[in-house]
Amino acid sequence: MEIGIGLALAGAAFAAFLASCGSAWGIAVASEAAAGVLTEDPEKFGKLLVMIALPGTQGFYGFLGAFYIMMKINLLGGAFPVSLASGLQLFFAGLPVGVVGLISGYYQGRASAAGIHLVAKRPEESGKAIILPAMVETYAVLGLLATILMVSGIKL
Repeated sequence: MEIGIGLALAGAAFAAFLASCGSAWGIAVASEAAAGVLTEDPEKFGKLLVMIALPGTQGFYGFLGAFYIMMKINLLGGAFPVSLASGLQLFFAGLPVGVVGLISGYYQGRASAAGIHLVAKRPEESGKAIILPAMVETYAVLGLLATILMVSGIKL
């Protein structure tokens, strides 16, 4: 039973850890691009802030996936017994939001950087520039939904 809880917690940890790493990486990529633009025109900060922050959502999705796993096993209320099979299922259920968050966070940062470069040259196109990284967000949401649906279907 203890191995099952350990595996479930590992799934939660991977969900939060990987997605948060993706967010940090993506925000760093977008911030590097924004810093270059802001050295030339600090007035564009307001237009760039959303694109800098967009890759940060993956970390929140990873936390939600981890929280959902922890709620499933009642971790905060004393923890239910978790079999090895259920622990493995919960471990693998945490991977979609974690892995997709890692990858999409980075690529959303790159898409944000592209949008930032667009705003640098054509500030009036900031709405279009936000759509570019927002398209990547779709897949982060799908990773979270996959985790939620899988966790919901696991019997303890």
